[in-house]
Amino acid sequence: MKIVVACGGTGGHAFPGLAVAEELLKRGHDVTVWDSGRNIESSVMRRWKGKTFSTGAKPISLRNAFAILCSILRCRRQMRREKPDILLAMGSYSSLPPILAARSAGVKIFLHEANTVPGKAVEFLARFADKVAISFDFTSRYLSGVKTIKTGLPVRSDITDGKRFPFIPHDSFVVFVTGGSQGAHAVNELLSKALVMLNAELVRRGGRSLYVIHQTGKKDESVVAQEYQNASLPARVHAFEDDMASAFASADIVVARAGASTCFELASCGKGAFLIPLPSAMRNHQHHNAEAFALAGAASEGDQLRLTPKQVFRHLLHYFDNPQRLSEMEANMKNMSVPDAASKVADMLEGK
Repeated sequence: MKIVVACGGTGGHAFPGLAVAEELLKRGHDVTVWDSGRNIESSVMRRWKGKTFSTGAKPISLRNAFAILCSILRCRRQMRREKPDILLAMGSYSSLPPILAARSAGVKIFLHEANTVPGKAVEFLARFADKVAISFDFTSRYLSGVKTIKTGLPVRSDITDGKRFPFIPHDSFVVFVTGGSQGAHAVNELLSKALVMLNAELVRRGGRSLYVIHQTGKKDESVVAQEYQNASLPARVHAFEDDMASAFASADIVVARAGASTCFELASCGKGAFLIPLPSAMRNHQHHNAEAFALAGAASEGDQLRLTPKQVFRHLLHYFDNPQRLSEMEANMKNMSVPDAASKVADMLEGK
């Protein structure tokens, strides 16, 4: 079959889409990946060696109305050229132009919703879909009258292939901080200060040392790196971590946002986490994602609007002092993983 996979907007939507596209390619399908053409997607899209098309999709707002209309027309022209049998859209605003174009061309439509609570785009577009794949059972209550199938969230196939970074001292307690592919300023501020405190405490004790891996996003890279350098805290600081598999493999605990893609990558790698949901996330979906993992004993959740660096320091020190709790979280994380999610989505497209 000829299949278009529309994914993009953020790495959290692009990575799952590429995981499904790779599975479909292995099964012998003719696959084209449609992204929105944002700069943030370029580092993600480098891993895809197949055909691509940029839709020019923009976030849904009145200000972007003309650009969205242009994107819809662009997608309609490309849909007529490609004549695919199926469109799989992975959610977010980047799904709108491809789905409306597919509907006008009579192309069969499938959707995937990554988060516990669907965004407005998926909730609106689900009415045009043959089926909607979901990551959490909880999501189906928001999509009444729509055929849903729980597949879990596909993750990149190589995320579990990482090895501990060889330059990290063997006995170090490793904290990996990531605010997602674009970074998170509030998380960077909280954690850089908290980790300096933690480092001072561990130096005072004279036992295991601390090592930090921190994905900051472009804006905060130099500031965070300087803060760690001033505190003589050994750290790997990058705007974008290009070896996430090894970063996860190296970590004793991960501090992260609670986007669905991050949560399911943590599950695949079996890494306990302290999740700090983005407060402004649409319909507070990151809180609901974090809550699902916290209730399973796989993570703990912090409220960004109430957290202080000292509270984060105490939280991380608790895990340092209680390695058995980290082991329990790791086991519970593994139980949350869905290693064959990409295969399940591909089965759905094939009508199995």
